Amino acid sequence: MRTSSRLVTSPEPAIATAPLLATRADRPELRPTPGRSARWAVALVPAVTAIAVGLWGIRRQGSLWSDEAVTYEVAHRSTPDIWRLLAEADAVHGLHYFLMHAVFASWEGGLVALRLPSVLAVAATAAGVGMLGRRLAGPRAGLLAGLVVPLLPAMQRYAQEGRSYALVCALMTWGTWLLLDGAEAGGRRRWAGYGAVMLAACLLHEFAVLGLIAHGVTVVLSRRRLRPWAVSAAAVIAGLAPLALLSATQSGQVAWIGVPDASDLLTFGVTALLGIACAFLKPPGRGPVGLSALALPLLILPAGLLLALSPLRPLYVDRYVLFGSIGLALLIGAALDRLPSRGMVVTASLAAAATALLPGGQQLRAPESRSDDVTAVARAVQEMSGPGDGLLFTPARRAWILATPGPYAHLDDLALATSPAASGTLFGTEVTPGEIRARMLASRRIVAVQDVIGEPGDSTGRGAAKLATLQAHFEVCGTRRVTRAQITVYARPGLC
Repeated sequence: MRTSSRLVTSPEPAIATAPLLATRADRPELRPTPGRSARWAVALVPAVTAIAVGLWGIRRQGSLWSDEAVTYEVAHRSTPDIWRLLAEADAVHGLHYFLMHAVFASWEGGLVALRLPSVLAVAATAAGVGMLGRRLAGPRAGLLAGLVVPLLPAMQRYAQEGRSYALVCALMTWGTWLLLDGAEAGGRRRWAGYGAVMLAACLLHEFAVLGLIAHGVTVVLSRRRLRPWAVSAAAVIAGLAPLALLSATQSGQVAWIGVPDASDLLTFGVTALLGIACAFLKPPGRGPVGLSALALPLLILPAGLLLALSPLRPLYVDRYVLFGSIGLALLIGAALDRLPSRGMVVTASLAAAATALLPGGQQLRAPESRSDDVTAVARAVQEMSGPGDGLLFTPARRAWILATPGPYAHLDDLALATSPAASGTLFGTEVTPGEIRARMLASRRIVAVQDVIGEPGDSTGRGAAKLATLQAHFEVCGTRRVTRAQITVYARPGLC
């Protein structure tokens, strides 16, 4: 076949050029480098999507569950009062309380201000996962991985909670980015940055140290710079040690955690198998650290270690290891990128989005999606009570009243000795059992709010005194169950 001399002067270059062009088309590392805007799209598009999904229904119809109520009330205390509290309880959440204290000092935005930091944290997580995916598997895999983050049901849930778990995810994501920097290029500054970010994650919640362990496995599997990682990890653990020792003295606060049930084990098993299956579809590595070597330990190890330790000390709660979603998103994004047809990728992505955002997303934004609702309890108490009625909490866990004191203002808290803020405690202090009994007998009607699920009993004798006095001297006028709270109105005989 004759070839134009304008294009090829001899047959040899044509023979050499054809395989070269094929290689550039087939090998990701030889594809043309995308422009700066395309590089940043893998971060910006997931982040914007996460913000939109997070802001959707952020008020949850005005509902608030008890853990968020604690955050809201503690964050509104003065700085010295927060320090006093942490010496007695909830030290593990101390950094988050100070952060939210600063948020409310800047903007008294109610439920939106309480939850907005978590929305932004999930956006930062989605952006970081997109960048990680691009770095490890290519631009399209990164974009898909980043978009998976805000669609995961667990991430949608904790994007709208005033607790620390989404913030830990964001720090873990960018700590992972710095881990790759250290593994690939080394340098004291990179490893110091990695250590600082990981320490911040661990100070927000101590179980972030499980992510540090997962990173160690990644370093070992990749055979990259184990010594500098070990030095950074040791510095993180040393920085965390004072908080860990203090929180160990407050371990009674997690006495409510039970042994994992079948649903916990099934969820972990299915998620781990999904990640492993996706790993078989991973693209060839683009650097010294492979995607699977990074993502699988993050997905499996933190939850797996807590589950394995449960027979000795039950500590497994899925939100404590929410950051495992980072590994899952990376694996799913890379697997979608390896599907043979782009049409299949689009179809699968749209199906996943519809499933996550329509029925499931609406349910996550309903008050019923949480184990309790302090605003609903407050409304019920207000409807069932009258001026001058007594008020009792059994056990003495006043999470119901912390963020919504208004509906209780007309009631007399019969057992309260000192308020939570004044006593430097989470729920305040109570008078002696004898004083409680005397106050109850001076009341004609009492509204009792009982936490019937998930809280340990009262070992001080106060709870027994309350129940014994109610049974001996009062009769039940009416009762109502609101989420996990049972509200019962008692009155002296003949006064119902």
